[in-house]
Amino acid sequence: MAPFIWLIIAVLLAVAEMFALSFVLIMLAAGALAAAGAAALGADPVLQVAVFSVVSAFSLFVLRPIARRMMNDRSGPDADIGLAALEGSPALVLERVDDRQGVVKIGGEEWSARVYEDGQVLEAGERVHVVEIRGATAMVWRQQ
Repeated sequence: MAPFIWLIIAVLLAVAEMFALSFVLIMLAAGALAAAGAAALGADPVLQVAVFSVVSAFSLFVLRPIARRMMNDRSGPDADIGLAALEGSPALVLERVDDRQGVVKIGGEEWSARVYEDGQVLEAGERVHVVEIRGATAMVWRQQ
């Protein structure tokens, strides 16, 4: 096959991977890219298919597990940072919290707070957890 056919296959697989997000199609795209290289060097179609198969298999069984581990590792420097790191955190009510105002302590810092569920009132000293951050206000919920 001509190299451009393998390149088209590689691009189509890479685009499909953007929707699938499974790390399977991108590994097959790597195989197609390698086969395009073999075709550009003048390899016959049987060798091109062999290159595609070997590179795809290597990618699927060796590189894919490594890539998945790296994408799922949330303990490194790219772990939740900023406001996302606060969601789910425990907090201590410093001043009464209702649906209009309040103050909590989250990780040593004071935050303005509101209850996550209207009508709920949290008194000073209660333990709560942060459900979400809206702007500069922590939306909190009573711990069970």
